[in-house]
Amino acid sequence: MKIPGTVLACAVLLCGISVRGGAFFEPAWAGTPPGATPESVVEGLETPWAIAFAPDGRIFVSERAGRIRVVKNGRLEAEPWMRLEVVEQSESGLLGLALDPDFSRNRFVYAAYTYRGKDGRLTNRLARLREDPAKNRGSLDKVLLDGVAGSGNHDGGRVKFGPDGKLYWSVGDAQNPSLAQDLSSLNGKILRLNADGTVPADNPFAGSPVYSYGHRNPQGLAWQPATRRLYATEHGPSGGLKGCCRDEVNLIERGANYGWPIITGDQSRAGMVSPVLQSGDRETWAPTGAAFVTRGPWAGSLVFGGLRGESLYRVVFDTADPRKVARFEPLWERQWGRLRDVVEGADGIYILTSNRDGRGRPRAGDDRVIRIRFGQ
Repeated sequence: MKIPGTVLACAVLLCGISVRGGAFFEPAWAGTPPGATPESVVEGLETPWAIAFAPDGRIFVSERAGRIRVVKNGRLEAEPWMRLEVVEQSESGLLGLALDPDFSRNRFVYAAYTYRGKDGRLTNRLARLREDPAKNRGSLDKVLLDGVAGSGNHDGGRVKFGPDGKLYWSVGDAQNPSLAQDLSSLNGKILRLNADGTVPADNPFAGSPVYSYGHRNPQGLAWQPATRRLYATEHGPSGGLKGCCRDEVNLIERGANYGWPIITGDQSRAGMVSPVLQSGDRETWAPTGAAFVTRGPWAGSLVFGGLRGESLYRVVFDTADPRKVARFEPLWERQWGRLRDVVEGADGIYILTSNRDGRGRPRAGDDRVIRIRFGQ
């Protein structure tokens, strides 16, 4: 089913102000880009969080209620691939999902989720699951990392394999901002592990899975293909003493401190890294899953979804400076509702909606997988 888009007639020149390494941009233009065809390819999901592709063409989708669903030959299978016991509360539940780069051989799937520990507290866990190829169903293989403080909000949750073959997990501050600056805590961090859960010998802090710190609620991880640079999207403050908005796109450096809760937005301090792009004091993106596009007219662009912003955002970086944004634009504004994940597939860009998460306005067919193709 094709989804209509409104083409805006206006074309506004890009206007940006670089502030101490962080940039706030007025959008270049908004609406539907020429030549792009969006279509709904899967419907009837319940608060999906992450999407991943198997080598055999199947699509794996996590649902926050604890189900891992599979789309095969364009159809959503009725029976979940696996059910996990989770606590779905506000933003918590089954979150990130990644398939092992060697999935065809080992059948490993990795998932981050929130559960209630024996002490009654919400806790986040990273687990390795394994598919039984005879049944095409999953089961728990190994808990890789456990005991990470959880909360109804700010659990982070993105799980991705990097081009270095390591497993990355973004973890939020669990609504305890001070944890982001505490290197003895795994909250407010981007973590880096071997696929078996051990700590890589070349991590920046000996014996620790911490790769970067000073994060509030990082939700998107994407590597620039040619350079292997890691960029992350992150939610800014929601008001109070720390102000509003200031959502971020960060260039992640090994062992770096991204400042939360000491600095936000375009603020700076010695020893802390400011974002390459931030939303300013009046606009909230609530940025989520991110991906670099490798084919078609958007090749080289970073794209990410917005929950509050209800848009797909596109970022073009200066080829000579990885911290400089050459172009930024929101697309399909308010047309599909809240967007949770963005992944490039073999035949287009795939997007998950999140309109049944308690904060959206569900429409018939929600939640859904949307595919964007060019030149169709």
